[in-house]
Amino acid sequence: MDRRLALGLLLGFVAVVMFGATLPLTRFALHDFSPWFISFGRAALAGFAALGLVLALRRPWPFGQPKVLWRLAVSSACLIFVFPLAIGVATQTVPAAHGGIVLGLLPLCTAIAAMLLAGERPGLGLFAASAVGAGLVVAFALRNGAGGALGMGDSLLFLGVIACAIGYAVSGGLARTMSGWEVIAFMLILCLPVTLPLALLTFPWGGAGTVAGASWAALVYLGLFSQLIGFFFWNAGLAMGGIARVGQMQLLQTFVTVGLAWPINGEVPDAETVAFAAGVALVVAVAQRTRSRPR
Repeated sequence: MDRRLALGLLLGFVAVVMFGATLPLTRFALHDFSPWFISFGRAALAGFAALGLVLALRRPWPFGQPKVLWRLAVSSACLIFVFPLAIGVATQTVPAAHGGIVLGLLPLCTAIAAMLLAGERPGLGLFAASAVGAGLVVAFALRNGAGGALGMGDSLLFLGVIACAIGYAVSGGLARTMSGWEVIAFMLILCLPVTLPLALLTFPWGGAGTVAGASWAALVYLGLFSQLIGFFFWNAGLAMGGIARVGQMQLLQTFVTVGLAWPINGEVPDAETVAFAAGVALVVAVAQRTRSRPR
């Protein structure tokens, strides 16, 4: 494994650890906030942080380039609006650990999106490993759905997975010509005129005084780490190691999410959940041994 790929995988792993807390903390914040405020509030908070960073470092604004602006808009719609809203509403009805398993579909969807949107050519072995992981995810969702069928929460999680994969492919492609942190920073700044008014509109003004400090801390984490800092590492990793290959690291996020759902949400993992998590994460090792054709 060359050093560039190894570094890309390492950066991806760091991001996955940060992202792994997203579902448990979203579910925790739902005690005091609506999923709408969590989604828009975290994006607005991250947007102000990104704006301050860009201004402090005096980075040039890319909004005058139509091609770049279009890609920023597409990835923003997927990663800042659709994905957070989908998981926010979904975690009202499904446990965070359950959602973490369903998000194991992301690597397969990301590999497909990388092929269709970013010009990558993942090898058949990579697709095969991803398909095995996806099969385990679907089996888990079906076994834990109502009456053996997929529930509304699962459907929203699947929608979030598709949106997230598209966002990763588009923003990962941008990270080949821009710094990884600049990609997410300008995405958040572009959305700020929308996310800030919506955050103010959905803020629980009547009960703000009763919101627990832990819920505010969860929202701050979601804004600064899940929505901003984690993408510094993630976008850089995708650009260095390849979108499809580094995307497989998200299978490890299952372990992080299931592990954190225990102390944060009180969701003690049962043997079946642990077994499915282990099976899904196992394909990471297999996927990293496969070869991909160059772009």
